[in-house]
Amino acid sequence: AFSSFSPQDMIDFLQSEGLQTKVERGNRVFPQSDKAMDVVDTLASCMKKLHVIQLQGRADALLFEKETSSVLGITCDNSRKLFADSVILCTGGLSYPQTGSTGDGYRLSQQAGHSIVPPVPSLVPMTSDAGWCKSLQGLSLKNISIRLLREDGKCIYEDFGELLFTHFGISGPVVLSASAHLPKKSAQRYSVSIDLKPALSEQQLDQRLQRDFAKYSNRDFINALSDLLPRKLIPVIVQRSGIDGQTKIHQMTREMRRQLVFLIKNFSVPITGVRPIEEAIITSGGVNVREVNPKTME
Repeated sequence: AFSSFSPQDMIDFLQSEGLQTKVERGNRVFPQSDKAMDVVDTLASCMKKLHVIQLQGRADALLFEKETSSVLGITCDNSRKLFADSVILCTGGLSYPQTGSTGDGYRLSQQAGHSIVPPVPSLVPMTSDAGWCKSLQGLSLKNISIRLLREDGKCIYEDFGELLFTHFGISGPVVLSASAHLPKKSAQRYSVSIDLKPALSEQQLDQRLQRDFAKYSNRDFINALSDLLPRKLIPVIVQRSGIDGQTKIHQMTREMRRQLVFLIKNFSVPITGVRPIEEAIITSGGVNVREVNPKTME
């Protein structure tokens, strides 16, 4: 399907209709105006030029020719029949219900004989049972790297970008992308390991700490990290480091510094699952793609 109509084809189409776009980190494409409604307005304008008639109503069922099983149109509002040469099913999945997605597409597809793979959320925030996550709610970390790890330590996904702590766990672009790589059903536990300073090696980070500690040699440990880390994160880092926050910086040992370096480069968040499908960006599952012709989408 994407070889027939690629993301670039979509960008070219929008630009030909007068909508200028921009590419941001992670190859995400947005309108230059940063207004999503501009995309809707562009499509509506295009429909108007092509004399597309818009009818209000809910599609309840597909109309079939009994002898050939051909689709002739749809039934709306339980009685009104709309006949058409072609019927295009583009209802969306179950995610983003605030846009109108109800899952009707699965029911209508089954009427046409399709089998449905049980829908599950994908590109969705992750949940964690770590108590300190809630204390970090609202903290956004930019330019960090993450690794999605199985409990045996194997990395199954890694990314670089932005992450957001929430009252239930973690979200943000890198987390949404990583969620697509979580197995739908697994007895294994998973974790997200965050490198808070990916631009620095462990040795460089240790040297940076030594400079900061020399600068704040008479301060308590908990008051000596403000140049390096976001203020909201410092109490959690101190707690998880196992180092008493009241320890004077000039009393810090090399081993304590090594523990701190490891924690900053491997800030682990235990993952218990994902948020409900209503909060997902997309639905995984639905119509079995083996039953769709990718060249014509029939």
